[in-house]
Amino acid sequence: MDGVISRVGIAVVVTAALYLLALGGGALIRPESAKRFLEGFATTPRMHFTELALRVLTGAAFVFSAPRMAFGPAIMLFGWILIVTSLALALVPWRLHKRFAAWSVPQATRHMPLVGITSIVGGVVLLAAL
Repeated sequence: MDGVISRVGIAVVVTAALYLLALGGGALIRPESAKRFLEGFATTPRMHFTELALRVLTGAAFVFSAPRMAFGPAIMLFGWILIVTSLALALVPWRLHKRFAAWSVPQATRHMPLVGITSIVGGVVLLAAL
């Protein structure tokens, strides 16, 4: 069973890295499309809980995979941060999350080249850590 969990964890880490690479490329090549994509989070209860579930899944994959990865302690810490913040957001009414996203996403998307470069670096670091 441990082998299956390890493989699933690594697959989720690879998927997260590919997501970051795609987001980074989109932010650099088609910034308006990437901006619309990011603005779509927390717009409905379904999107809110889907985002939180994916964050918890990704965080758990980071925590379980970190001991077998380079930068293990940092990846484990980031995984726990994803899990804890996601569970905290799950306790908050989705409309508050929506309101926060409506304020914070435009703050970040004003700097799409930085979002793009940071996302690409994050994806490369995750892949390199495997």
